[in-house]
This record gives sequence, C-alpha cells and structure tokens, in this order.
Amino acid sequence: MKIVHISDIHCGPEFLRSVFERAAGEINDIQPDVLVVSGDLTENGLLSQFRLAREMIDLIECDRKLFCSGNHDYRSTGYLLFKKFFPSKPIVRLGNCVFATVSTARPERNEGEVGHRQVVWLEHTLARYRNVTKIVIIHHHLIQVPDTGPDNIPVIDAGDTLRGILEADVNLVLSGHRHRPWRWVLQDTQIIHAGTLSSERFRGFYASSYNILNLDGKRVDAKLKIVGGKSMSFEEVTKGRVRFPHGLPYNQPAEW
Repeated sequence: MKIVHISDIHCGPEFLRSVFERAAGEINDIQPDVLVVSGDLTENGLLSQFRLAREMIDLIECDRKLFCSGNHDYRSTGYLLFKKFFPSKPIVRLGNCVFATVSTARPERNEGEVGHRQVVWLEHTLARYRNVTKIVIIHHHLIQVPDTGPDNIPVIDAGDTLRGILEADVNLVLSGHRHRPWRWVLQDTQIIHAGTLSSERFRGFYASSYNILNLDGKRVDAKLKIVGGKSMSFEEVTKGRVRFPHGLPYNQPAEW
C-alpha cells in the first residue's frame, strides 16, 4: 500500500496556491492508494476557506481520502463545517491496514486533547484487529518536535494517549500541527510528522513538503518529499543532514 500524507494546508491569508497545485500534480503522478490529511485545512474555520480547501483537495486524484481536523479548522465554529466538507469515518479498514482517526481539536483552543473516553475507545477498538497494520491519524503532536520554539500546545493528555497507542500495538502514527517534518520511534511505533504542504509559515524546515509511505506488511518505508524538489529519508531529516543552498528552500516556486 502506498500512502501520501499531507498536513497544514491553511487555506486563508498564508495559503500558497501555486505550491499546492504543484504538489497535487506530483501526488497524482505517484498514484497513492490512500491520501491522509492530518488537519488544519483552513486558517480560521471560515466557510470560504472550507470551500477553497475542498476545491484544492479535489485536485488530488485518489479514491480513498482520510481526514482529521486541526485546531485552526475548529475556529469560528468551523467544527460545524468540517464534517460537512470533509466527512471521514473513525475506523477504516483497507486491505491489511486499519486506520483510526483520533480527534484532538477543540473549539477555540490551540492545545490538543484526546480525552479518556477516546483513549479507551482506541485501545478497545484496535485490540479487535490482529495481524494487520494499525495506523492512527491525529493532528496534534504527542512528543515535542525540535526547532519549533517554546512548546505550549501539545496534546495535554499525551502520556495516556501514548500508553493507549502502545497497548494497542499501533505501528504508525501520522500527525502534523508543528509545520516541521520529523520522526520519532517509540518501541515498535513510528510517529511521523508532516511539515506544512502549502503555508508560508515554516518552523525549522524551510520548504513545503509531504510524506510518502510504502507499506509492506507491517514494514513501513517513509520518505519526505519536498514540493518541486528531492525526496529524502527521515534519517537525513532527523540527523540534520538537510542543507538549503543560500538559505532558500529547494526549488520553491518563483514567488519565493
């Protein structure tokens, strides 16, 4: 199974349309089996921004698209609009993979929260699946991400959530929020963060990017792809081997 993971589109004042359109063309060439969008499709949860986000997402040709909401999507009562524009089931079984979407966004709050009931639901639900690859989609980060400044908006019950994820033998966690691609490995679980796909607000990694994941059984091969540029392993990212010539992103569009 081939998964493309994008996040933090931020349709609104900081949205880079030409970058998104270029990324959509690249993703269509990849022909993923699943597109995962891990939140913050809009900047302020406004109706016009949701309409634009829907228009943009429709440029990506993929039969299975899975969404979770971000804290920006829940602003201005955007939580009433998110389910209308981006409906998604909490549990989706595709082949040998089970995807569980965990909501961490709360109205008018930046910090994320899973909540005891949702942790219990995640544990009990995923325990019913055996001999499959278990993937959790979540917006907020469970572990602090380097190069993102003073971190005061993580999942406030991250410890309980991580315990539930490990108890459920989750293989892969896909998240966003920090606009910084990164990977943590905790026991047998990979926690992979996407950078921002099309926002001009970067943190620590100055290029628009998305993730490409190839699954072979429970083996996950994850790469980061710079829009309009190279792809690289997460070892290169986490060991600080990425260098931008003259301080600029790789092959960013002319507007940069």
